[in-house]
Amino acid sequence: MSSHYEAPIRRPLIVGDKSYHDITVEVAAPVEGKANKLWWTVFIIALLAFLWGVGSIIYTIGTGIGVWGLNKTVGWAWDITNFVWWVGIGHAGTLISAVLLLFRQKWRMGINRSAEAMTIFSVVQAGLFPVIHMGRVWDAHFVLPIPNQFGSLWTNFNSPLLWDVFAISTYLSVSLVFWWTGLLPDFAMLRDRSVKPFQKKIYSLLSFGWTGRAKDWQRFEEVSLVLAGLATPLVLSVHTIVSFDFATSVIPGWHTTIFPPYFVAGAVFSGFAMVNTLLIIMRKVSNLEAYITKQHIELMNIVIMITGSIVGCAYITELFIAWYSGVEYEQYAFLNRATGPYWWAYLLMMSCNVFSPQFMWSKKLRQSITFSFIISIVVNIGMWFERFVIIVTSLHRDYLPSSWTMFSPTFVDIGIYVGTIGFFFVLFLLYARTFPVIAQAEVKSILKSSGENYKKLRDGNHE
Repeated sequence: MSSHYEAPIRRPLIVGDKSYHDITVEVAAPVEGKANKLWWTVFIIALLAFLWGVGSIIYTIGTGIGVWGLNKTVGWAWDITNFVWWVGIGHAGTLISAVLLLFRQKWRMGINRSAEAMTIFSVVQAGLFPVIHMGRVWDAHFVLPIPNQFGSLWTNFNSPLLWDVFAISTYLSVSLVFWWTGLLPDFAMLRDRSVKPFQKKIYSLLSFGWTGRAKDWQRFEEVSLVLAGLATPLVLSVHTIVSFDFATSVIPGWHTTIFPPYFVAGAVFSGFAMVNTLLIIMRKVSNLEAYITKQHIELMNIVIMITGSIVGCAYITELFIAWYSGVEYEQYAFLNRATGPYWWAYLLMMSCNVFSPQFMWSKKLRQSITFSFIISIVVNIGMWFERFVIIVTSLHRDYLPSSWTMFSPTFVDIGIYVGTIGFFFVLFLLYARTFPVIAQAEVKSILKSSGENYKKLRDGNHE
């Protein structure tokens, strides 16, 4: 009997009778082969959405922010909602890669690459919003801490908006380096397999001269651990700082101390839901069912269930504190959220974020691919509405009833939002065709302990 004991509950993470060579071939297939019809269909739809978004952005910059649905009372609306939503989606990538690497969880191996790519692409979408929101994009350089001879404009280091710039740019750069480091062995694999000289040249440039010697692997492990150590606190800090945009204001409904932890939980929640959405599509389109297994999707559903429950607790805490504070403005803000003109958005938020993940307590539903796919989309809709409810319903009722308004988006607002979704999928689909979607080196490292046939062999020996 081997000294290595594993709980019987752990199902294989690599299904089928796979050898090391099979893994190489199957991971390289989506990159080396021709794109199938399904890929082209999704790509064209995404591209059209992206172009519609580009048109809307050009129209906004050319005409002015007045083309959006904002007004004097609701000064922040769809733009900031979408910004926070995209930053939130970007959280799961670093969490899956960094935190689970530090905790030595094997199930991250098959999914971390796509999750990291998703992080980078969603932070790119988020970054678009503050830029467009300036209105006068040609004055964008004023947000940088420039020397004083450009006019006496000082960067306000007390503003949470400035911390946002620092946090998100740090997050993006660390995520990029982390993603790229992980890709090095895979680029080298593609370099060694490619036949066309041009392709070989490109992949050899991308792989930074990776040879696969023991020294390379040692440095690879060290760098991965250091980056994981840097990225883990970033998971907490980035969304905490995004929540400070609201929490440091004095507006009833925003000025709450629970925002940082609750935004972080919400970000992980929506991020994991998006990873699920993408992976369920990916395993079909790229025939990767053997590596992105039901076990992976079930474990992600458990995380969705836990973070969904944390978010639910946060909602209830907010309501309780509003009542307990005795501040009538705060009480009114929450009463208005639930029963005011936007009651439907509050109801959608509650049912999508708190109620829907509770289905995951059932093992049967947790393991159903179709059900997971539906829930993952429902959760992302719910998380979008959460940001919408926090932003719009807190603003549209002011201290002065004379300035009470309603907010409704214009077609330009909607166009920009749909455009970012299109842009995200365009990037993701192109990534799936040029980069190995699965970290083959890492998957190979767990084949001996988590592959289906090896498990059978080992369990056979035990008897």
